[in-house]
Amino acid sequence: MTDAPLAVSLRGRALLNHPILNKSTAFTEEERRLFGLRGLLPPHVTTLDEQAERSYHAYSLKSTPIEKHIYLRALQDRNETLFYRVLLDHLQELMPVIYTPVVGEACQRFSEIYRKPRGLFLSYPQRGQIEEILAESAPPETRVIVVTDGERILGLGDQGVNGMGIPIGKLSLYTACGGIDPRTTLPIVLDCGTNNRERLQDPLYLGWRHERISREDYAPFLDEFVQAVRRRFPRVLLQFEDFAHRHAVELLGKYRDQLCCFNDDIQGTASVTAAALLASLHARRAPLRDERIVVAGAGSAGIGIADQLSEFLKREGLSDGEAHSRFFLLNRHGLLREGGVLSDPDQARYQQPAARLSGWQGDFGLASVVRNVKPTILIGVSTQPGMFTEDMVREMASHAQRPAIFPLSNPSSKTEARPEDLIRWTEGRALIATGSPFAPVDYGGTRYPIAQCNNSYIFPGLGLGVLACGAERVTDGMFMAAAAALAELSPARTNAAAPLLPPLDEIRAVSRAIALATAMQAVSDGVAPPAADEEMERAIAGLMWAPRYRPYVRAD
Repeated sequence: MTDAPLAVSLRGRALLNHPILNKSTAFTEEERRLFGLRGLLPPHVTTLDEQAERSYHAYSLKSTPIEKHIYLRALQDRNETLFYRVLLDHLQELMPVIYTPVVGEACQRFSEIYRKPRGLFLSYPQRGQIEEILAESAPPETRVIVVTDGERILGLGDQGVNGMGIPIGKLSLYTACGGIDPRTTLPIVLDCGTNNRERLQDPLYLGWRHERISREDYAPFLDEFVQAVRRRFPRVLLQFEDFAHRHAVELLGKYRDQLCCFNDDIQGTASVTAAALLASLHARRAPLRDERIVVAGAGSAGIGIADQLSEFLKREGLSDGEAHSRFFLLNRHGLLREGGVLSDPDQARYQQPAARLSGWQGDFGLASVVRNVKPTILIGVSTQPGMFTEDMVREMASHAQRPAIFPLSNPSSKTEARPEDLIRWTEGRALIATGSPFAPVDYGGTRYPIAQCNNSYIFPGLGLGVLACGAERVTDGMFMAAAAALAELSPARTNAAAPLLPPLDEIRAVSRAIALATAMQAVSDGVAPPAADEEMERAIAGLMWAPRYRPYVRAD
């Protein structure tokens, strides 16, 4: 990031109201004269350090998580440089406030707490005008877009246009964790209506007050959006976020070969989970091929996790069938099995054959699966709070010396089990990673830090790598490379008592390592121009934006 003077054409209040350019009280005396700011600011010229201290103090006075979230969003809308400086100074504390779990409540109350516009709201009644709207309103320097249709927000379901809180939060993490210049990011919500009666009946709801459009209308509307993005921003990275499973899989399959895109719920969740599991295997000194893996939840996240781990198993020499046989996935009808009920065609490859289930005792619910399978790894992406019961976990711990248990559902109110219970039920032996952040657990005189399987370990670094290498597409191999790179950074590799994933205050260094791994994999996969490691490292370093003020000169 250069500190060379920046030519600025805005003056006066227009400059103070521009969040990317606003320095507030840090404008120098000369800048105040040049840009017509005299009299609009208090006389004392402050530093960014002073502003950050004052802002964090004001943040600390807020008494509830949602008030803290609202304060940080207002700061972001007022002065992005200052927002990111405060965020980076207190990342571990503030990340749960700007994203999970607090962003869940912020989405539910988005229309109520709405203050200033950010990003683009593209509504179904505007069909036929999407490209025109992008030309008018999308910043020309856009390089990364996160888009949602609001139908499956975290574990909270359909939130309609209120789901805009997710793309805003995700892109904040692209910048904070991966150093992506905030000027190049664009959050978008596709307002296709909502089937949430609470939203439709809310007098404050800001979205299109209409039930969700039909499948027949949905596909052409999404295609209009994607084709408009392709034409307007041919080198953009497009991230699909919090789409319902039936749409998420279809959109990824349809568009992954048309533009540089991915689905974080499918691929990002799978990648960070794979990294944590690879780290747990190192801590247990066990090969992946010997594991018995139960996944509660066979939606986009569960299938994505199983698919990516299957690829790692195939690298160990297993066939497709052998790899898939290691996984016991459950949907709402129970274990995926021959003769059972499937909710989605993608679940078929994980059906257990009837012959393998001969002698099965009990039904095909999770408790019976744990008793019969005797899993070494238990993953929850069900959004069913408390699904991992004490009896179930104790049963698992009776045959697994160090069971890996990952309750990954978000927000924390949807988690399958709480870490303090898992530690107690396994007498401190469980290797745990959660979807939401949890405090360390004290048990038996030992403190157990809890790793968070936070997708922000993956997508910011992957995005940085894509921009650095100029990738045309995002491949499965790039996510596997990201998972392997993150696993290599696990503190558990050198200390079996350490958490499975690095601390969040090291996230920028983690993102640089993942950026390099994914960029070089893109080169290897033939979707980016050839480059040496050293050349790519320089490109990555040159792209990383840091929150500091540049001097301004008048643009004549």
